[in-house]
Amino acid sequence: MLPRTIEELNALRDECKSMVTTRAGLSAGAAVIPIPGADIGADVTLLLEMIPGINRKFGLTPDQIDDLDPQIKKIILVAITSIGSELIGKMVTKQLIMQVLKRVGIRVATKSVAKFIPILGQALAASISFGAMKMVGNSHVDDCYEVAKKAILDGNAAVA
Repeated sequence: MLPRTIEELNALRDECKSMVTTRAGLSAGAAVIPIPGADIGADVTLLLEMIPGINRKFGLTPDQIDDLDPQIKKIILVAITSIGSELIGKMVTKQLIMQVLKRVGIRVATKSVAKFIPILGQALAASISFGAMKMVGNSHVDDCYEVAKKAILDGNAAVA
């Protein structure tokens, strides 16, 4: 369900950013494990859970958008297009998550190589993993915030 007020929207943003920090911590923990590919698998799994969860909290899953008033739905779809989000209002698949990870590819590749350097490498891999997951998650939260904010402001103007 779409938030109705800016205050609700701000609370949702804070809640989602907290969730992102928690998931980034889990990603950092997985990066320490010296098994090739375990960290990427963990990141994909975390993102497959986190991105749709953020969409759901903001009322921006495909099903939630389909159930909206046509005028609000139009506002949301235009806002999604204008910010260029590939993750809002879409079914989030493993392939879509892999595209997102490719965009932060240098960090992901560095993390994979760094963890094989004794002691310092694992700390570096965990730091990179935490930063990359936090960047992807918070960017998505900010995109959802902007879309929902536009729906609240423009939706209220359309009703008035």
